[in-house]
Amino acid sequence: MAEKGIWLSTQPFLAGGNAGVEQLGAQEIAKKQQVVAGTETVYALARKYKLKTAFGTDILFSKAEAERQGSRLVDLTRWYTPAEALVMATSTNAELLGLSGLRNPYPGMLGVVEEGALADLLLVDGNPLEAIDLVADPARNFKVIMKGGKVYRNTLAD
Repeated sequence: MAEKGIWLSTQPFLAGGNAGVEQLGAQEIAKKQQVVAGTETVYALARKYKLKTAFGTDILFSKAEAERQGSRLVDLTRWYTPAEALVMATSTNAELLGLSGLRNPYPGMLGVVEEGALADLLLVDGNPLEAIDLVADPARNFKVIMKGGKVYRNTLAD
């Protein structure tokens, strides 16, 4: 994968992530345990071979899981620095999205903060490079949320 520049898009499955486990049977629980065990291996190999790694989740249709997205980003700091995790979820993902050609819903510059670029911006109350846990609680820590040039939240005006 590294030699051919192939991307890895995976997500951290950790032992503590037991949402919905009560609905699983014994076989499904055993399979989940295998996935959790393999998570450590996949990220260790991604680091070792310097794979281009995207931050991915399977939360598209779950409001509850979408609200935990920041926590999943924090989970990455088991293998990456806070800066690496944030870059992965922003500019690295933008680079991958840019490869989708005509399917790219955001034609233009992505993953950068500069004039003419398409950007969603967050103003965080604190420094996530020093305290990555800030992104796990957006209701409390995101003071400004801007998407596509439109401000959706601004608690600074309060």
